[in-house]
Amino acid sequence: MNKNEFFSSFPGVLKQKKVWYPLVLNGFGLLIAILAIMLFSELAEEILEKETLQFDQTIISAVDLIRSDWMLNAMGVITELGAVWWITVVSILTVSILWFRERDVWSIIFFIVAVAAGGLLTSVLKHFFARSRPTVDAAYDAVGYSFPSGHAMGSFILYGFIGYLIIRSQRGRTTKWISGLLVGLFILLIGFSRIYLGVHYPSDVLAGYAAGTLWLFVCIFSLEWVMWIKRSSVSFNSFRKMFSSKDS
Repeated sequence: MNKNEFFSSFPGVLKQKKVWYPLVLNGFGLLIAILAIMLFSELAEEILEKETLQFDQTIISAVDLIRSDWMLNAMGVITELGAVWWITVVSILTVSILWFRERDVWSIIFFIVAVAAGGLLTSVLKHFFARSRPTVDAAYDAVGYSFPSGHAMGSFILYGFIGYLIIRSQRGRTTKWISGLLVGLFILLIGFSRIYLGVHYPSDVLAGYAAGTLWLFVCIFSLEWVMWIKRSSVSFNSFRKMFSSKDS
């Protein structure tokens, strides 16, 4: 394939939804990732300077106004949806579905990388910032350092990736909307539970969301790139042939 043939193939390729849709999706994801970097950087700067965030105190004071026994019990259950054991169970189920029903090897690979490496990244960040928790409570899996929240980051990556898989699937639009709303609700409730139980500062949760957003974007972007290469008529062989051929 010469250069003229290569570039002349682009208009037809770009008209295909399977080609331009991932590009639009990743463009939007890139914008969100940039905002996540900015948010995490701002929070991290305050933590490194050992400053007590006014934001934290304001949110904690507001949460104190709605404390009750039934809410405490409910938050204790909800927070388990972001625990390591639960993330492991859901991850195994997700991988099983992707393999036995979809035979989607690439999605399995990137899903495992997203969840496993996300957990490792959380640990690294916690030890780097070494922020003490407001309360240490093993009953709520609240041990070790506080920033960023592992529950917030882990749940964002896990449920965010599952939501992405559902949206990418052939399911109906209604199913996708409902799934997306449920994923968002799950993530928000898990983060709120950590604040309500007093085992994380609000800034810990926000930082977990920000870091989770960035890592999730990296994994989804990489997966979409691999799938784009597989689906589109533009391949690495096309590039190789283009640059190795002489002008006609």
